[in-house]
Amino acid sequence: MPPAHPFDDDKLREECGIFGVVGVKDAANFVALGLHALQHRGQEAGGIVTHDPELGFNSARRFGYVRDNFTSSDVMESLPGPIGIGHVRYSTAGSKGQTAIRDVQPFFGEFSMGGAAIAHNGNITNANALRRELIERGSIFQSSSDSECIIHLMARSLQRNIPERMEDALRRVEGAFSVVAMTRTKLIGVRDPLGVRPLVLGKIGDGWCLASETCALDIIGAEFLREIEPGEMVVINAQNGVESHFPFRRQPSKFCIFEHVYFSRPDSILGGRSVYETREAIGRELAKESPVDADLVCPVPDSGTPAAIGYSLESGIPYAMGIIRNQYMGRTFIEPTEQIRNMGVRLKLNVNRALIEGKRVILVDDSVVRGTTSRKIKEMILDAGAKEVHFRIASPPTAWPCFYGVDTPQREKLLAATMTEEEMTKHLAVDSLKFISLDGLYRAVGESQGRSKDCPQYCDACFSGEYPVTPADMVEQGFKMQPAAE
Repeated sequence: MPPAHPFDDDKLREECGIFGVVGVKDAANFVALGLHALQHRGQEAGGIVTHDPELGFNSARRFGYVRDNFTSSDVMESLPGPIGIGHVRYSTAGSKGQTAIRDVQPFFGEFSMGGAAIAHNGNITNANALRRELIERGSIFQSSSDSECIIHLMARSLQRNIPERMEDALRRVEGAFSVVAMTRTKLIGVRDPLGVRPLVLGKIGDGWCLASETCALDIIGAEFLREIEPGEMVVINAQNGVESHFPFRRQPSKFCIFEHVYFSRPDSILGGRSVYETREAIGRELAKESPVDADLVCPVPDSGTPAAIGYSLESGIPYAMGIIRNQYMGRTFIEPTEQIRNMGVRLKLNVNRALIEGKRVILVDDSVVRGTTSRKIKEMILDAGAKEVHFRIASPPTAWPCFYGVDTPQREKLLAATMTEEEMTKHLAVDSLKFISLDGLYRAVGESQGRSKDCPQYCDACFSGEYPVTPADMVEQGFKMQPAAE
């Protein structure tokens, strides 16, 4: 695929989205719609596997958007059957930017008791050690993805059936995993014991579905029943419904707090809370913590919009669409000349000059990663005649890489890892820069007492440097775990 646009290069990206359905006619159509709703979680590639009682297992894996691949009748007719799972991908493990079609999930394996397919959201932090062990014992890997380890571990398990083999395999896995899998008749969903990545259960007619987010249930008209709990495995078939058990030792939940800030769609529900309302609450909290005299509150679209609305409501400063996003500019825009490349962010965003000129502007964004986009946006605002530019960021400084299924630059490339807030303000050349505090973020997501220092209620390693699961592979490669600077 063509390179990502520079605007996208300065955001943290979720690894992928997963979806599965059983007990419906033409399951592939439902899976394609679910994946379309989850496209924000991965735009690099997608795949669908289905099973038909007469025709067996069928799969299709493609690069690019769901809408460009899984809407043609030829492709969808090749995926018959009442059960199917799917996956949209942005690589964090495997060959980033050089993805081979063999890396695209779902992965399929043929076992003595029948075939199974698996799709995984998250990252296995001991994948290198597992891969070495499996290869030494004769396993032949087809991809560079960490997720393939699960299929090989299942193949080597001595358990009697596929759900038990999956349970056996996942006990060997460290890190973060939300998994949807399927056999000929069963849909399986599992979350890791910490529940880092999301997974929800829905009902559609006589059938059932599993998805990364509730917005994928909405698109097919499914009823949202509940979240799969951390450490829970559900095995679903059309006849017997949902069987649930907990194969892992219970641990305090460590759901990814950045799902609330950025990854999840604003129309999804997380932990019983509207993502939109949580982001608005983050903006309100930010206005309380870091007020500033200004004329306008403007979001950096689209991810900064709910927080900007919250900031405006709390501060009383008018909200305005000071930056307009070009909705028809694809993520993989082909940049044929150096002149076009140098236009950078302007290909996606344009300043509403009539609003901005002569004004003191508060720009609200969800995060600062490398800082490259923030600088370009600031320059655009000043070029449009703004008198002052104040950045307000709806997350704490991102100072540590994520190893649980998010594409994060190396630590030294994270602006907050090498600079203080004051240094970042000078680097970005803005009038002021303030981030929400970690306690403020926790209050906004519903923890009225803020963050528990002894046992944080969420995984916030990207802000705090406190990793709930030791990233064994990365430590082996020299990553230094240390407490974040006070």
